Amino acid sequence: MMTILCALMFALPTFAQGINDKADNIVGEYLTDRGGSKSKVRVTKNADGTYSAQLFWVENPYDAKGNKRKDVKNPNKSLRNIDLDKVILVKGLKYDAKDKEWTDTKIYDPGSGKIYSVDIEFKDAKTLKVYGNILGIGKTVYWTRIEE
Repeated sequence: MMTILCALMFALPTFAQGINDKADNIVGEYLTDRGGSKSKVRVTKNADGTYSAQLFWVENPYDAKGNKRKDVKNPNKSLRNIDLDKVILVKGLKYDAKDKEWTDTKIYDPGSGKIYSVDIEFKDAKTLKVYGNILGIGKTVYWTRIEE
């Protein structure tokens, strides 16, 4: 019994590390929870080999007047009329095989209207660690894969 437990303890971290080994492993749907505000994100692969992440569900899609919530904090004024549940968070995300992470682009935070440099990697087989920073000051959020 002890041998099985030891084998599992060593195998699980190896499996979690292996999830970062293949670029397309990032493709899927994820649940996010930022301070009690939940949303769902879909990561897709683009024709040019990069990846995009777009909201497709938000927990509270309507404002107090019953209108669909819009991306009102977007620094690009032409995008402020987009429904919050259709906002593109990331585009042009590239996989770095050497560092085994997805990077080299920006991530947009519709809650603050800020745009951050982004690095993404799997924390474990079901959890993406999404780190955004501006001038070295950043924050990490976690996206949990939605099981099909």
